[in-house]
Amino acid sequence: MNTNLTAPADRSPGDKTTSKPTSGTRTTRAKLSYPKVLLLIAGSLILLSLLRVITGATNLTESGQYTAALNAAVPIGLAGLGGLWAERSGVINIGLEGMMMLGAFAAGAVGWQHGPWAAAAAGILGGALGGLLHAVVTVTFGVDHIISGVAINIMALGLTQFLAKLWFGADGSAAAAAGGNDKQSPPMPDMPTFTVPGLSDWLYSVEQHHWFLVSDVAGILGSLVTNVSWLTLATAVVFVLTFFVLWRSSFGLRLRSCGEGPIAAESLGVNVYRYKYAAVVASGALAGLGGAFLAIYVHIYQDGQTGGRGYIGLATMIFGNWRPGGVAMGAGLFGFMDALQLRGGGPTVHALLLLLAVLLVGLAVWKVRAGHRTQAVISLVAAVLLTVWYTTTDTVPLEIVGVAPYIATLLVLSLAAQRLRAPKAIGKIYRRGQGK
Repeated sequence: MNTNLTAPADRSPGDKTTSKPTSGTRTTRAKLSYPKVLLLIAGSLILLSLLRVITGATNLTESGQYTAALNAAVPIGLAGLGGLWAERSGVINIGLEGMMMLGAFAAGAVGWQHGPWAAAAAGILGGALGGLLHAVVTVTFGVDHIISGVAINIMALGLTQFLAKLWFGADGSAAAAAGGNDKQSPPMPDMPTFTVPGLSDWLYSVEQHHWFLVSDVAGILGSLVTNVSWLTLATAVVFVLTFFVLWRSSFGLRLRSCGEGPIAAESLGVNVYRYKYAAVVASGALAGLGGAFLAIYVHIYQDGQTGGRGYIGLATMIFGNWRPGGVAMGAGLFGFMDALQLRGGGPTVHALLLLLAVLLVGLAVWKVRAGHRTQAVISLVAAVLLTVWYTTTDTVPLEIVGVAPYIATLLVLSLAAQRLRAPKAIGKIYRRGQGK
């Protein structure tokens, strides 16, 4: 096999080679460097600290808030990472939600008898089977990717509901005697967690002083070293491995070439079908692990447990521009908002109105400098309206609090839309030898 395959139009952050723009073409926007990312993180921490001091919303930087946010972000991040694997190979995976359902059900079916680690393995297998089905239908038989994904979602919903009645709710069965019913599995044991001795207590004590920025940083760091699930740590490892496999190995280069130019990849000796199969099965396995995490976290499988997180994972993948780091950021944002509306409620979400107004003012300044005056005016008007809303009310209605994570996701996607670039051959039906 020819190993001199060149990455098509997608360079990793560490690449030093740059292409000079030709006359008459627009230059490519510079990617965020690591120093810029660190500056953005520092700026975000300062803004959150200021917001806590001004509004008194201590939930914004409490360790409990970020522990809950981390737990909410893990299944979404795994689903988004699954979508990234599939779509980098050129296969759209709308079926992430259904694969998460299969993973959650498999985890519940195995976990109550064999423990949480066996539940995680079963979830991976259940999701991988869903991914294999999607690969057979789309890659081998050439069915439209969207239709296949929607069909898998519908099939998974019906299959899990049927099997739950058959396995968990059957009269006289061992599962029913252990606490299962038509809608849920019997409970499983706890997943082990880890805490860094000494450091965890010290950070908690610093957090309780409520010092500006210092206590806020301590609260965030404390959530990373206190009662952290081993599955959460495994998820972080999976994100790192995904980056190195897809962007630092010949395997990843060939896989990504299948999503950019499968005909060109085939001409260089790449077995496009094999790489697409591997990517879509891995996609389903990751989504299945995300579903298993949901079941393990609450100790049982429940009907409707995924709650649309597969679709949110797909949104984080798009927001993240089909990169692991971007997926992690998107999942973290949704997890933060989800935990905030659950723990803080209306008053805490109300404090974010002020933060959003400040961010919109900054966006307006940026748009003016870029010459987009209409968008700048819209941003300023929205900032004024949010400021009026904040100053004339004390809380946010519960109906808005409940949908706050989804509103945040839509806002971020709309702002990031102009910088997105999907793989060129994504969603296209490919047939072996069609370039001959």
